[in-house]
Amino acid sequence: MKLDPFYLIVDSADWIERLVPLGVKLIQLRIKTMEDSGLRAEIRKAKALCAEHQCQLIVNDHWRLAIEEGCDFVHLGQEDLQNADLARIRTAGLKLGLSTHDHLELQTAMAAEPDYIALGPIYPTILKKMKWAPQGVERISEWERRVAPIPLVAIGGLNPDRLDGVFAAGADSAAVVTDITLNADPEARTREWIGKTERWR
Repeated sequence: MKLDPFYLIVDSADWIERLVPLGVKLIQLRIKTMEDSGLRAEIRKAKALCAEHQCQLIVNDHWRLAIEEGCDFVHLGQEDLQNADLARIRTAGLKLGLSTHDHLELQTAMAAEPDYIALGPIYPTILKKMKWAPQGVERISEWERRVAPIPLVAIGGLNPDRLDGVFAAGADSAAVVTDITLNADPEARTREWIGKTERWR
């Protein structure tokens, strides 16, 4: 499978409503703490918006709700992977993305036969406290050799100026969170990312 090179990660359907119409084609809804009824409403709204704009929606963590709401792609971290019913996810026809931060996690992820592997943090990140040091672009090249032909997503501290190095090292897609959501003009920054990743489409 081929991933869009620009992979936006947001924490609400409102962000999807704001940014997907600008031309975003790959987006993850990543909501960590919310009750099921609220989550279901967010996923339902996100799914409708993405369908309207031909954007691939990926639901983070909440695979049961994703199945119930008819979504077709989930992303799991390593802890979530341990508790997930992979057989049920596959039977429901969902594609699967998995996070990795070190060699042991990569081994675990590859055993699950995912549809993409994410590696991070590539650079220092403010998204969350990490026990892993920044991986650097050299690790991207190593991971690419190990996971090919599975698509590789780079995440962590990315911005438009760092994209050339990330893609040259072997990443298929670059994931972004705070560089857009904390930007003074998220719409303009989104357009910049879309323009900067155009050559890898």
